[in-house]
Amino acid sequence: MRNILKRYLPDPEALRAHRWLGLFGNTLLHPRLWHLNRHSAAGGVAIGLFCGLVPGPLQMLSAAICCVIFRMNLPVALVCTLYTNPFTIVPLYLLAYALGSWILGGGGTPMTPPPEFSSLSFLPWVEAFTAWFAGLGRPLLLGLILLASGLAVLGYGVVKALWRWQLVRRWRQRGLQRHRRP
Repeated sequence: MRNILKRYLPDPEALRAHRWLGLFGNTLLHPRLWHLNRHSAAGGVAIGLFCGLVPGPLQMLSAAICCVIFRMNLPVALVCTLYTNPFTIVPLYLLAYALGSWILGGGGTPMTPPPEFSSLSFLPWVEAFTAWFAGLGRPLLLGLILLASGLAVLGYGVVKALWRWQLVRRWRQRGLQRHRRP
């Protein structure tokens, strides 16, 4: 499993030479952020899945900060934030809102549609959109935290299980090869 993932991960030395990333010195080049084992990969997946639901363009930044704090695999976490994209973010946020509304006792009531941009000029639309988004408030926030936590736990478990399955399979193959030798 490690060899498969290492093919796609960037080289830390190439990042050291990058002019923008060089500003962060040894923080982003700490060896534990780049070491790839069962624990760091599972932790990176969990961080990436959790931070993938952070609103706006702060997903990768929050994943990088969490990786630095918890010393998990940085590239795996950054790649795992990409499950949220323009096609998946709306269904995920609707699911989070429904989950939060259900937990808070709202029965999963549907949210009101956002204000349309065509009927308003830009500044009034931004104000209307901000008021609409603030109205979602507690159910959306609780739903996002629960959904992100659930995805993180699920991702962590799946990576640990797949890594273990791969390891046991290789052990068995080696054992069969030993028994076949004369």
